[in-house]
Amino acid sequence: MKTAAKIALGAALVLVGAGAAAHLVVPGRIESSLNDLYPTAGAPKPVSAAASALHQTLFVGDLHADSLLWGRDLTVRGRVGHVDIPRLQAGNVAIQAFSLPTKTPKNLNYDKNDDKTDNIFWLGLISGWPPASLSSLKERTLFLGRRLAAYAAGNSLRMLRTREDMAEFVEARKQDPRLVAGLLTIEGLHALEGDLDTLAALDAAGFRMIGLAHFFDNEVAGSAHGVEHYGLTPLGRQVVPELERRRILVDLAHSSPKAIAEALAIAKRPLVVSHTGVKGTCDRVRNLSDEQLRGVAATGGLIGIGYWEEAVCGQDAAAVARAINYAVKVAGPEHVGLGSDFDGSTVTPFDTAGLAQVTDALLASGMDEPTIRAVMGGNMRRLLLESLPSRDAPR
Repeated sequence: MKTAAKIALGAALVLVGAGAAAHLVVPGRIESSLNDLYPTAGAPKPVSAAASALHQTLFVGDLHADSLLWGRDLTVRGRVGHVDIPRLQAGNVAIQAFSLPTKTPKNLNYDKNDDKTDNIFWLGLISGWPPASLSSLKERTLFLGRRLAAYAAGNSLRMLRTREDMAEFVEARKQDPRLVAGLLTIEGLHALEGDLDTLAALDAAGFRMIGLAHFFDNEVAGSAHGVEHYGLTPLGRQVVPELERRRILVDLAHSSPKAIAEALAIAKRPLVVSHTGVKGTCDRVRNLSDEQLRGVAATGGLIGIGYWEEAVCGQDAAAVARAINYAVKVAGPEHVGLGSDFDGSTVTPFDTAGLAQVTDALLASGMDEPTIRAVMGGNMRRLLLESLPSRDAPR
């Protein structure tokens, strides 16, 4: 082989090796810089004996985590991020909603973002995602959704598609408390790519809760963090009833106030706000007003309270408990749940293994045991048993 050819081959091998190393190392480094615990969190906080005992008897459910995005092996207890199956088991979590945020803007902020940039494209590129997932948000969503299906196929957890799946899981978990189930959801319906028929593919892939907007206005709804903050678009006014027909839960997290009001006005089934705070304890741009809390409750829906500072104006479980108590007071105890936003480029007081801290804080706040059981997961269990589609229902 000629010297020039040897040099070229050597250079190519170096590039291939560097690319392979990047696929393995860089996504983890990115995640470790984004999904963290507050410096004040330190070692896991001890909880009272009463809270620890109670927590082990709870059916715990979380309406929102972005863990599938990062490509970690969720069957292994990780050193970064907030959620994996071993940590779900350690936290006695029965059901985790796994959400897919398929596009986020550069310089993401709470006030004003447009849709001109796509940070997740770069994560996909360095992670070696299929080419189709880099050019199409629909294909990106379906690709990432297959990650949860793969875990379920490997029996690491169960994937909830139907109410029968849910009922069978509830019964099985009574015999084996280490069983975990996953619910596949979407954060922002820009994956629709302007085509209502795309909902059929998302439905077939097992998505059972879909958020209308994320950090920018899209073809379906305005975002609380967008440029124009409009309500439902003409397409959005078709999307909401079509999701309801398919018994896919409509998620209003991140939606603009106009979009929330318009969705509440046309909804015929329970609406969800999967991860949020409340203005009554933390007056931030995307947190819910009392009127919005009552509106979601009136549909029979559910509000998931998050753990990050912009949601609860604090860096500990006590702040989470304050927000939960306020939401319970306004919306009613049957309409409040947990919506961590774990692994969503968030910093939190604990990871999912530390959820007994929330139980402890709720007990310390004076909340009674039946209400704790409801908000920690009982309400999510009831909603899924009532709202998921039947296996034999036409799609």
